[in-house]
Amino acid sequence: MLRYFFNKLGYGILTLWGVITVVFFLFNILPGDPARMMLDQNENSEQLAIIKKKYGFDLPISQQYLNYLNDLSVISLHSKNTDNYTFFDENKYNGIKLLSLNNSDVVLKAPYLRESFQKNGKKVTDIIAETLPNTIFLAFFAVGIAIFLGIFLGILSALYKDTAFDKTIAIISTFGMSLPSFFCAILAAWIFGFVLNEYTGLNMTGSLYEVDDFGEGVHLQLKNSILPAVVLGIRPLGVVIQLMRNSLLEVLNQDYIRTAKAKGLSMFKIVYKHALKNALNPVVTAVSGWFASMLAGSVFVEFIFGWNGLGKEIVDALNNLDLPIIMGSVLVIATTFVVITILVDMIYAYLDPKIKLN
Repeated sequence: MLRYFFNKLGYGILTLWGVITVVFFLFNILPGDPARMMLDQNENSEQLAIIKKKYGFDLPISQQYLNYLNDLSVISLHSKNTDNYTFFDENKYNGIKLLSLNNSDVVLKAPYLRESFQKNGKKVTDIIAETLPNTIFLAFFAVGIAIFLGIFLGILSALYKDTAFDKTIAIISTFGMSLPSFFCAILAAWIFGFVLNEYTGLNMTGSLYEVDDFGEGVHLQLKNSILPAVVLGIRPLGVVIQLMRNSLLEVLNQDYIRTAKAKGLSMFKIVYKHALKNALNPVVTAVSGWFASMLAGSVFVEFIFGWNGLGKEIVDALNNLDLPIIMGSVLVIATTFVVITILVDMIYAYLDPKIKLN
């Protein structure tokens, strides 16, 4: 089991290195000067030179890439020269020195995702820490809707196979899987947040926490999460319904189910006590990969609903060409996906020892 874990960890690290490399070179070949973006309309040659030296933009692209890897590394090497980009600044890196070499210090620190170009030099890690919890909450809410409603409708579709109900659910689930999330978000916001607002009480836009108009502080607004969570959960809901239906139909044709029917057990007991557990395996497999996808898929949904999450932050950063936020957010999503994949693989290996041989 331990060897299997380290193999998966190694693949995960290689995957993240590949993502980091692609993201770095992709955004560094884009037209535009990051130093000029930071200075906006107030640039002059002297300020431009200072900014380039401070952030290492004056170095060759290969050296910038190595510095970026050094910034992201938990154990990193830092120059003792105060004029060097990699000089260990407590306010910048927030770490501890492990040992000193000739001209460098080995430092233990959290990954440094650099600073925003547009938000007065605010650290990207602070920006992500403020917005990521809202996105995680939305993703859990959406996955919860997909799981519970999808399993329930999938069971009913299997029990009422080839009926009008089954065909209707199949059409709805297929439509949900093919419907673009951004279009569904616009439609849901207009219908339920504007046209039917008097009856639903839902808003077209809003976040998890909002400032009271009368200056009474920040208030939790759970109702603002309903529409974006439903929209975000539509696609996985369609997948769960179809998987649950097909898996349950396959299980219900097994010999031990026929034996249970012959004993006179009710269909409820047969499904609940005997068939459901085995039928859930493909559903669990599918759902495990959806959570990380939710973080990436929430970009347009959060922007349309004005949800203050990581997705909306990415869209705003794209509009402002705030590259550190974009790059940092992509890396956080990729890391989440890799970690979840490793955890799911370990759970499967624990439940099924045959997997360890692969």
